Amino acid sequence: MPVFAWAQDGKRPLVVELFTSQGCSSCPPADAVVADLARTRPDLLPLTFHVTYWNNLGWQDPFSFASATERQRHYVALSVSPDVYTPAMVVDGQHDVIGSDRPAVEATLARAESEARTAASVGIARAGDALTITVGAGTGRGTVLLFGYDRQHQTHVGRGENGGRTLLEANIVRSMTVAGSWTGQVLHLKAAVPIGEAVAVIVQADNGRLLGAGRLAGTAS
Repeated sequence: MPVFAWAQDGKRPLVVELFTSQGCSSCPPADAVVADLARTRPDLLPLTFHVTYWNNLGWQDPFSFASATERQRHYVALSVSPDVYTPAMVVDGQHDVIGSDRPAVEATLARAESEARTAASVGIARAGDALTITVGAGTGRGTVLLFGYDRQHQTHVGRGENGGRTLLEANIVRSMTVAGSWTGQVLHLKAAVPIGEAVAVIVQADNGRLLGAGRLAGTAS
């Protein structure tokens, strides 16, 4: 049977992106923040990106991939983030905060919520190994990004700054692809189900601002 997910009543989740690494000793507290947000805040879409630039310092992060690092660098190029660092959190594509600073994270979430806008609804339907993505009509234009992510992993780290620790991480992005471009008209896209246990789609403007977001929690056929 097909599986469907739709943004309802013009609302969408705030997108919370954490840039982290298993090789960074400052990152586990931020990972814990994201794990708690994923568990307790259904109004949020947390996504954890494991960057590559710690991999030559004693531990190869098994969830790191080049596109995660490139995405963080893009936020720096947009002046959303001041520098490439971990644990960096970007909220709704517009606000940078240190991901391990829980009071600052909460304040940033509140600010982003007050500023959030939804330009278009995002719908996702799955049938077997295929996805249909529907972006509704609205004002603006943006890139439609498709993410596959795993809900939770425990990893024993053998070396590096976290050597000997077992890390718990949530909403780990395993793949990221450009699904299409939205120009304000209703858009229907077809895509293969990405690597990962769950699926998320965001529509993002060139300046980083989020225009739409949706998720499909399970990938069972």
